[in-house]
Amino acid sequence: MTAEYKVLGEIAVITMTNPPVNGLGYSTRVGITDGLSKANDDPAVKAIIITGAGKAFSGGADIKEFGTSKALQEPNLLSVILALEASPKPIVAAIHSVVMGGGLELALGCHYRVVAPGTSVALPEVKLGLLPGAGGTQRLPRVLGVETALNMIVSGEPVKSELLASAPGQKLFDKLAASAESLFDEAVEFAKSVAGKPAAELPLVRNLPCKHPQGDAYFQFARNMVTGMSKNYPAPLKCLEAVRASTTMKFNDGMAEERRLFTQLMLSPESSALRHLFMAERAASKIPDVADDTPKRDIKTVGVIGAGTMGGGISMNFLNAGIPVKILEMKQEALDRGIATIKKNYEAQVKKGKLKQDKYDQRMSLLSTTLSYDDLKDCDLIIEAVFEELGVKETVFKKLDEVAKPGAILASNTSTLDVDKIAAFTKRPQDVVGMHFFSPANVMKLLEVVRGKETAKDVLATVMAIAKKIKKTAVVSGVCDGFIGNRMIEQYSRQAGFLLDEGATPQQVDKAIEKFGFAMGPFRMGDLAGNDIGWAIRKRRATERADMKYSRTADKLCELGRFGQKTGAGWYDYQAGKRDAIPSQVVLDLIEQHRKDEGITPRKISDEEIVQRLVYALVNEGARILEDGIASKSGDIDMVYLTGYGFPIFRGGPMHYASQAGLYNVAEAMKRFAKNPRDDGKFWEPAALIQKLVAEGKSFS
Repeated sequence: MTAEYKVLGEIAVITMTNPPVNGLGYSTRVGITDGLSKANDDPAVKAIIITGAGKAFSGGADIKEFGTSKALQEPNLLSVILALEASPKPIVAAIHSVVMGGGLELALGCHYRVVAPGTSVALPEVKLGLLPGAGGTQRLPRVLGVETALNMIVSGEPVKSELLASAPGQKLFDKLAASAESLFDEAVEFAKSVAGKPAAELPLVRNLPCKHPQGDAYFQFARNMVTGMSKNYPAPLKCLEAVRASTTMKFNDGMAEERRLFTQLMLSPESSALRHLFMAERAASKIPDVADDTPKRDIKTVGVIGAGTMGGGISMNFLNAGIPVKILEMKQEALDRGIATIKKNYEAQVKKGKLKQDKYDQRMSLLSTTLSYDDLKDCDLIIEAVFEELGVKETVFKKLDEVAKPGAILASNTSTLDVDKIAAFTKRPQDVVGMHFFSPANVMKLLEVVRGKETAKDVLATVMAIAKKIKKTAVVSGVCDGFIGNRMIEQYSRQAGFLLDEGATPQQVDKAIEKFGFAMGPFRMGDLAGNDIGWAIRKRRATERADMKYSRTADKLCELGRFGQKTGAGWYDYQAGKRDAIPSQVVLDLIEQHRKDEGITPRKISDEEIVQRLVYALVNEGARILEDGIASKSGDIDMVYLTGYGFPIFRGGPMHYASQAGLYNVAEAMKRFAKNPRDDGKFWEPAALIQKLVAEGKSFS
């Protein structure tokens, strides 16, 4: 059992021991109830303390039990809380470090609560598309007041214990300990002070009154606020309804309403997507053949080659984490421009109050520059962010091979090029890895870690650890053209082009996929990134993969110099200093002329077809990436698209979405699209993995 029981004089102590955050899994729940029975059966015991070992009181549900019957197995959390309330002997929760979710609900079931300062207190279930399901929506308003409780439950954000303990009229904490170190001793003293108190006099949160002075008017106001903030997410409004029930119903009726709303949310696709994201994000850091205890190289200094947009953004990540960075450029003017941009970015944060002046000064003090490769000789990690052309990378890596110290990790920020070829430019391919940051690199969470055929395991382990330190979501990819994200986006973009050929307009395609939930449609995305980038890739493809068919509209657009926002014209027109995409008659005329030249009779295309062709193109290529071993699991692909490509979070990523839609239905749609005369039909043959899963009645998850 993951709970320990011991007796100190007349005080019994039940300690949860389920690292890392004392999740309330089945074994822990059994340990609590067994300890409770022992304490109540022992006449020498006069009071009981519940606490958590290590760095948390309890973080709530055990994530290993998510979505399994184990989470409901008796004693479930509701039963444990009822057992606490029914104890004839006083129970004191000694709370420290972290008390969240079910952990807070557990504490609310105790008679008394003593808390250490600095404890993070939260009911974060809304972030998983759920609401607190073990009485949190009914008990928290009774101890903190309706408004404070509702704000905490709807936001899911943690609040420090000392702030809550100082709130007028709060009944959440009976005592704020002097320090974390003195918490246990103070809890013991508190337990002794209530020891032997008659059961009828023990306070229960459920018996406290719960009203709001403005009643319906307040909840209508709150509903309007929450509705405006929770588009596509049903959980915040359900949280509000559950809290409202605490003010209008008897406690047991409110609990029944909480359970009803919780069940609705548990079955919703949005919650399924958010829970999938939660699990996939944690699983992404696990590499099947790289053990958790793999030794890691020490990264104390980082070199960055290139002071452009990517190099500057990459550097900021390390400076933010307190790691010294040395930027290399070939010309002083380029260095000066790059440093000026970094300063400008930080100064904007200072101006907005997001960064304190002393932090800004500290970060800039960690930054140095050089015009000589020799000055990178002591760097532990060197990342090149130079032009995306293999010959340029060759020059850089041959030079790095000469100057970098033994054991230094040499990383390429390439977005499509062969990392094995890049590694072969050195005599140390085991030290070479891809670190593909996404623009703007100081903002975007995704980092594709590209594993070459000779990349050492300790290099991978080190890069995954450093990614966590700079607050990136790292996903491992094998070597192929475009890796995971760009290999898939190419098929998405191809379908977008074919849709224009067949009768759609750029704004119709963008609006349809944005209504589905994408942050930006393919044509607005192209204008933002620069249409010339895709043009260069298609030119390269023309010699490398002549079998790949494309619409010619994008090439014709680029031949007019319409590269996007940077030129003031792309698929849309742009006004100077503004980013508003204005439909362009020039582009509509270009598309119409292209159709005439190709002998295409345009047809009416539904938004449903647009969404399916774009999303299922991602899915089919994603399945092939899994077949090829480029990604080790479908959740990794979803993480790439959720954190790097604007796929709607509430849909859980392309692979999860396909599983929710039903892979049989997805495969049938692909077979329909294969009859499209604009495409060669080969792409739309469902990937072998999809066919296999359909035959077995399984999904990606």
